[in-house]
Amino acid sequence: MAEESSGQEKTEQPTPKRLNDAREKGQVPRSIEFTTVMVLMASAIALMFIGENIIESLGNVMSHSFSFSRKDIFDPTAITHHVIHAVETISFDVGMFLGITVLAALIAPASIGGWNFSAQAMGPKFEKLNPLKGLKRIFGPQGLIELVKALGKFVLVGTFSVLILWNLRDQLLTLGLQEVHVAMASLGSLVLWVFLAISSTLILIALIDVPFQHWNHNRQLKMTKQELKDESKETDGNPEVKSRVRRLQVELSQSRMMQEVPDADVIITNPTHYAVALKYNQVGSGAPYVVAKGADLIAQQIRIVGEANEVPILSAPPLTRAIYFSTEIGEEIPSGLYIAVAQVLAFVFQLRRYTQRGGNQPQLNTEDLPIPDEYKRD
Repeated sequence: MAEESSGQEKTEQPTPKRLNDAREKGQVPRSIEFTTVMVLMASAIALMFIGENIIESLGNVMSHSFSFSRKDIFDPTAITHHVIHAVETISFDVGMFLGITVLAALIAPASIGGWNFSAQAMGPKFEKLNPLKGLKRIFGPQGLIELVKALGKFVLVGTFSVLILWNLRDQLLTLGLQEVHVAMASLGSLVLWVFLAISSTLILIALIDVPFQHWNHNRQLKMTKQELKDESKETDGNPEVKSRVRRLQVELSQSRMMQEVPDADVIITNPTHYAVALKYNQVGSGAPYVVAKGADLIAQQIRIVGEANEVPILSAPPLTRAIYFSTEIGEEIPSGLYIAVAQVLAFVFQLRRYTQRGGNQPQLNTEDLPIPDEYKRD
């Protein structure tokens, strides 16, 4: 564990990822005491409503099963009919009772930690076979807590049981003076109410155990500061790796961008801080677009590649800044800069014709290029 090796204490609350990982491993808050109370209470309440029917059904089964005629003795299929009759007689009432108790056993844990099925929790864990770890669990803090709970339940249930039976001593003594059927009915009613009362005493233990289990579950999943950092790296990625990836992406993008510079029609500069390479497809109907742009060292590299490939380089600071801050690589220039860029491209094409054929040398005043105020940058 990280806290064991580094000496750090678990002071940070568990993150959603840690809670989810724990849930996948089957680690959810569970209160055995609450589940026990719910099952016992549900059983007692169910017996109050259908207990009489169950007793009558069992009586019918016993009466029918222990009465044989001479014909039944020599009939090999008689036992089958008796079994079928017994199942049909008690299946509904007993099945209802079992269904209520099973439903309570499912709802109780779900109301605390929710339903959870974990294949990892079902897998074999050989470290549990280690007797030293077993002794550590028994004599550790958790074992001590379970011992205290067990003693508490024993004292509580024992005390209430003695008090209830002491208060019912007169009624229990008078049962011997009643007829059998009346005495059995009275005894059944007393047993049922005693069972319900004793089960109710465990509610106090459950009220203490439920918040404790939530607190203990949260305590076990708390994290050290180092674990929090490690999880952040796992989730978001190592900052150093991410920085290197971004740097490689930028270098790759710049490499592709530089490959497009030789095909540009013109490179306009700031003249030193910014550089933008433009290309215009005269065959298509689109506007001129940016094939490369950059600042400082990248701008210098664009100029070097342009000079090496005889791409015209023109100093037009206002237009360069306007395009640099308003257009991304591969995008067409904004419509507000059409006229200014058109004048630059016209000058470049005239200059190319002048170089090939001679004639009057073209002139362009880059300071007078029409640039809308919203595109101007200082």
